[in-house]
Amino acid sequence: GASMRLLLTLLLLSSVSFAADDKPVVVSLSGLKAEAPKEWKKEKPANLLRSYQFKLATPDKDHADAEVIVMPESSSDVTKSFDKWKAQYTPPDDKKAADVTKTDKFEQAGATLHTLDIYGTWTYRERPNDPKTEKILPEFRTIWVMVVTKDETTHLRLSGHKSVVEKHEKDFFKWVKSLK
Repeated sequence: GASMRLLLTLLLLSSVSFAADDKPVVVSLSGLKAEAPKEWKKEKPANLLRSYQFKLATPDKDHADAEVIVMPESSSDVTKSFDKWKAQYTPPDDKKAADVTKTDKFEQAGATLHTLDIYGTWTYRERPNDPKTEKILPEFRTIWVMVVTKDETTHLRLSGHKSVVEKHEKDFFKWVKSLK
């Protein structure tokens, strides 16, 4: 009777919420779309500059999960943006900035994508203009991608401890290259 109906209702509800969580997240940016890898855990963006935010799990308990964020309506000035981001990083003692920085550029689906890959000690501010939110993050690595179309520029960022970013780098670029 009633307890059976309750059980069925609960089963139905639990399967519905599970199905919703299981649905791939389609990320839209600069007029392009790509399905995020299902291992990426979608989170509520930490601030209004972000349209999407994901946690990328690490099995390594010494380090926090990596993060991917999407920032729409960003600056299309590649040199200025890259210089600003490079300035947040201090290379390891035995390296020069040039040794720890890689840039690249490719065309895809009518967009130009500029990438900056950098590692070292990251002086990170959750809110760029607020020094109180500053954190010093040693042995970090960040891969920035600027997706520039004629109408809009979106900044993508994969960041985390360099060992964690390394694990996710291939999937991140596979995702970026699936934007169309």
